[in-house]
Amino acid sequence: MNPPWLLPEYVEDILPPYAWHAETLRRKLLDLYDSHGYDLVAPPMVEFLDSLLTGSARDLDIRTFKVMDGLSGRQMGVRADMTPQAARIDAHLLNRQGIVRLCYAGPVLHTRPSGMTLSREPIQVGAELFGHGGIEADIEILQLLMAALKLAGLCNARISLGHVGLFRALSGGAGLVPEQERDLFTALKTKDVPALEQLTDALESTWKQAFRQLPNLYGGVEVLADARRVLPSLPGVSKALDDLAGLMAVRHEIQLAVDLGDLRGYGYHNGAVFAAYTGGQAQAVALGGRYDGAGAIFGRARPATGFSLDLRRILDCVVEVPRRPGILAPSSDDPVLRARIAELREAGERVVLEWPGQEAYRRESGCNRILIQADGAWQIQSL
Repeated sequence: MNPPWLLPEYVEDILPPYAWHAETLRRKLLDLYDSHGYDLVAPPMVEFLDSLLTGSARDLDIRTFKVMDGLSGRQMGVRADMTPQAARIDAHLLNRQGIVRLCYAGPVLHTRPSGMTLSREPIQVGAELFGHGGIEADIEILQLLMAALKLAGLCNARISLGHVGLFRALSGGAGLVPEQERDLFTALKTKDVPALEQLTDALESTWKQAFRQLPNLYGGVEVLADARRVLPSLPGVSKALDDLAGLMAVRHEIQLAVDLGDLRGYGYHNGAVFAAYTGGQAQAVALGGRYDGAGAIFGRARPATGFSLDLRRILDCVVEVPRRPGILAPSSDDPVLRARIAELREAGERVVLEWPGQEAYRRESGCNRILIQADGAWQIQSL
């Protein structure tokens, strides 16, 4: 039998002091989003499956835990991503005509991990912008992502920019059927070059070369000029490259790069997409991009773009989090001592009561100071 304390694979606790660091960062990120006009929403952990897997978000199906609702008899799902929930709130509940900015923070659950070292319970802290299809919205979201990475202490991060619209334009030009398009998308997303070559082998030369060029088109802004030269001249391709040029022109402190073979994210994305990496890790700490029309099933196909950071991935980038130092105080009914403790706590100090018999375990308390009665007053001394 498995011990009762054993957790499922790829599910783990966040222990002190990392849990407090994660909570502090969550609050700071939400404050950052609020300062840019993003309203906080708190969607439920479970919904009817239809709303969680809206439209082209069907690729989330394999990652979504399903349960049967005992009240309605309908199938429900545990959310695997909060973006469809934000789209539902914008389209069906708020029903505003102008631009809507929403943010959120909370765990999601996956049936399987995205990578061998990743948790099945990411903690998403994201921002979504609805109601504007212009490049201005993508730029705002990209700048907000940069500010969030900087706030999280990830100034050495790099952001990879891609464009699903470019891939869709090439797929349409080549006349691919949905199954071919899906397989090619997966091959590019997973950087599977042998599969890419096999899947394009039967295509006409123009389209074969175009798809095979995508993994090689990465680097600085000069990649866009290379892409205009080697890719077919299609309206969708030109529009995608123009969008990426606008994003690459954003003034920034974080490294930006173009990767036309980077189609990370979920299948509901249909425009510019971006992924943030840091610390030499292969897995992204943040994913985002444009997903116009995700609210169509709720009656309003609005333009939309956004991103979410994974707090667990950010914690993996932190070498060490120091425990917040505190003040150890004796347990006593002395009203002067109790008043002093209240005063310190109100000033923001962490004061821990030491009960009788615990003197031998002071190092475990995390305190570096102690309240001592001296000269008729309770004074703080080093521990």
